[in-house]
Amino acid sequence: MQRHWFEDLADHMGAAYLRYSFTRGTEQEVGFLIDVLGLQPGDRVLDVGCGPGRHANALAAAGMVVTGIDISRRFVEIASERAAPGASFVRADARRLSFDAEFDAAISLCQGAFGLGGPDLDAGDPANITSDEMVLRGMQRALVPGGRAAVSAFSSYFQVRFLEEGDHFDAATGINREHTTVLDEGGNSSEHDAWTTCYTPRELRLVFDRVGLRVDDVWSVTPGNYAARPPDTDHAEFLVLAHRPAVGCSKG
Repeated sequence: MQRHWFEDLADHMGAAYLRYSFTRGTEQEVGFLIDVLGLQPGDRVLDVGCGPGRHANALAAAGMVVTGIDISRRFVEIASERAAPGASFVRADARRLSFDAEFDAAISLCQGAFGLGGPDLDAGDPANITSDEMVLRGMQRALVPGGRAAVSAFSSYFQVRFLEEGDHFDAATGINREHTTVLDEGGNSSEHDAWTTCYTPRELRLVFDRVGLRVDDVWSVTPGNYAARPPDTDHAEFLVLAHRPAVGCSKG
């Protein structure tokens, strides 16, 4: 497996990732997702780009059977060490998933896979479209017919409106490059560049449709504050709810 730029960042952070403020809303996010996805104990859930397993383990604790995948070996190790009963974790590239109609629901949150652009992208795909489509196609194949997906994406509107020092937003590609300092578990700092592909609701609907996922809703959210909120320019992320059409259905 080709090494992804994100792995260096994850290797340095390790479990310190779970100390960042954006991880503190896990319980609210998972409770909201259980409700809107209609999840029941025993349902099979795929967490794509699971990081150190915070959503996957919370879902498993609520009774779901969860498989988490992440490209970072370090994050998979941390998730496995903390695994709740019913949760399992595998190192895998989200762009090359091999599951086939095995899950009732699939999630990809906090730009753990979808939108994880960077300098190692194919030169012919500067806007990260092919990479993101590969992630979504894998999620679509992984779902049973009628299965539902929840995917978060960073908002282009918010990024442009609240551009921070150290950020560079490329208007041609929709990719934001952030130069940031991250801390490890011992408080040691390291400088890293991070790339995130940003989207508008219209772009999200188009790319989901291209891979055969029917969009049900696009909502504006922030970590720890998931809600059925119409798209706006005030919240950092969009949350897309979609489904894989049932076999033989031409409309969702």
